[in-house]
Amino acid sequence: MSSILTNNSAMVALQTLKSINGNLAKTQDQISTGKEISTAKDNAAVWAISKVMESDVAGFEAVSESLAVGESTVAVAAAGAEQIVDILNDMKELAAGAVGETGDIPKTEALLAEKTAQINSIIGAAQFNGVNLLATDVDGNGGTQLTVLSSLDRSGSNSAANANAPTVTTIDIAGVDFEGDTNFDIGSRTTITDSATAQTALTEIEGFLQTAIEGAAALGASAERVSDQGSFVSKLTDAMKSGIGALVDADMEAASARLQALQTQQQLGVQALSIANQAPQTILSLFR
Repeated sequence: MSSILTNNSAMVALQTLKSINGNLAKTQDQISTGKEISTAKDNAAVWAISKVMESDVAGFEAVSESLAVGESTVAVAAAGAEQIVDILNDMKELAAGAVGETGDIPKTEALLAEKTAQINSIIGAAQFNGVNLLATDVDGNGGTQLTVLSSLDRSGSNSAANANAPTVTTIDIAGVDFEGDTNFDIGSRTTITDSATAQTALTEIEGFLQTAIEGAAALGASAERVSDQGSFVSKLTDAMKSGIGALVDADMEAASARLQALQTQQQLGVQALSIANQAPQTILSLFR
């Protein structure tokens, strides 16, 4: 039955064309944004997961910055401690030379005094961003250690009913305190006036040297730990970004092929609708 009031063919063609246009718009959006899931309406569950992961990535980028600052701070202190070890070795050599009767006592003592002043200068200058791990007051506020943000650990699912905030993990790096350590009271060294005092000073310098070596070794171990953690966080961040991409990024090759197909379908859909709209005009031939 033909009717001038109801055109079923045109309605079917119109619905088909609307569906094609909707798919075409979605594909064009994927190509323009590069994402298959860019809003919650595309896939609410996957979108929610990707947003949580993106927030974690932002947090890990802050962790990386914290680790970089911490690594630099420890590196400065370690360099200072290693330089102090070298100076103490020189002082040990000078004191050993003064033990013999042929040593020039006054010149040796003068050199030792200069090197002591140099050590004190290094201790005071070995700071980065206001933090000095060789000093008694590490941060200028009475602190004795450097706390470095090292990780954000999340466990469990994320939902309104089970909201698990990430747990902050830190690395605590203790200062070596070359200023207040009684085993490193270099200012109390025995003044060399003869062979006997030179021997006493040599024993004292040996003790200072061992303390400095232990402090430098501790700082070196801390520096390695912070550096390793920084490398891990960098790799973890990259892995998370890759995971987010796998969830929401569009397959551009597939999207391109789909775009071509939909454009062809759109053209055919327009032609089909045009043909369906012309069908009622055939009824006029019945009245001729």
